[in-house]
Amino acid sequence: MSVVTVEIGGHRYPIRSGLDERYIAELAAYVDQKMRAAVDAAPESDMLGLAILVALNIADDAFRARQQQSGARGELNERALQLERLVDDVLAQMTAKLAVSAS
Repeated sequence: MSVVTVEIGGHRYPIRSGLDERYIAELAAYVDQKMRAAVDAAPESDMLGLAILVALNIADDAFRARQQQSGARGELNERALQLERLVDDVLAQMTAKLAVSAS
């Protein structure tokens, strides 16, 4: 576990983590970008209010990504079911032809 110092909203924070340092820096840069956007959108807000806005924004990003992933998974499952039905139909036709030719 290492300590990485990151800067978010003009403040430096030591982050203790087992994650890759570059990944932590990337996360911090993302949060810092969201903080700057929140400051631009609501310049009169205090830091706690801005942090809550940013947390809600990031949660929204995460929920939307999860919904998109779930939707894609559902579409893949539907395609797999269609392929399974197609293979079943072809196998049934081949079985029927073999039964006719064997009689």
